[in-house]
Amino acid sequence: MKLIVGLGNPGNEYNFTRHNSGFLALDFYAKIKGLDWEKHPKFGAICLREGDKIFIKPQGFYNTSGVPVKAFLNFYKIPLEDLLIICDDFNLDFGKIRQREKGSAGGNNGLKSIIKELNTDEFPRLRIGTGNDELRKKLGDMDFVLSRFTPEEKAELPDILNQITEKIDKIS
Repeated sequence: MKLIVGLGNPGNEYNFTRHNSGFLALDFYAKIKGLDWEKHPKFGAICLREGDKIFIKPQGFYNTSGVPVKAFLNFYKIPLEDLLIICDDFNLDFGKIRQREKGSAGGNNGLKSIIKELNTDEFPRLRIGTGNDELRKKLGDMDFVLSRFTPEEKAELPDILNQITEKIDKIS
């Protein structure tokens, strides 16, 4: 069994913001595969299943993502190596995708929460680059992560999300 977690904030006001890149990636995957999210949250997250993969979108705020991740891992007895966290990273250039088997939070509050709850940073993660230095300087970090993609960035999203879908499909 694999657990694939997209990080983001619940609520329509956060749709298509940089911080919701994890939600966006899983929503794209679900749409491509014709899958539907369960309507009732389980362990503080909405989920869907495809074969031996469970996908979740935590429904608390970003910096509390670790609570439902831990609950799903414990309930389904999923080992850490079968976990994949998908999140944004404003330190990576827009569109760049970085996959690592372990590592620090790198300033990402969702990863910090997961590391705290699991008491380890040894789990796989896929970071989606949302960086735009000019806009980030103008807005500041907090407003930047909650900002929407520029029209030019939006035009590139389908290609980026397709790449992530391919990476998810390769997980066995």
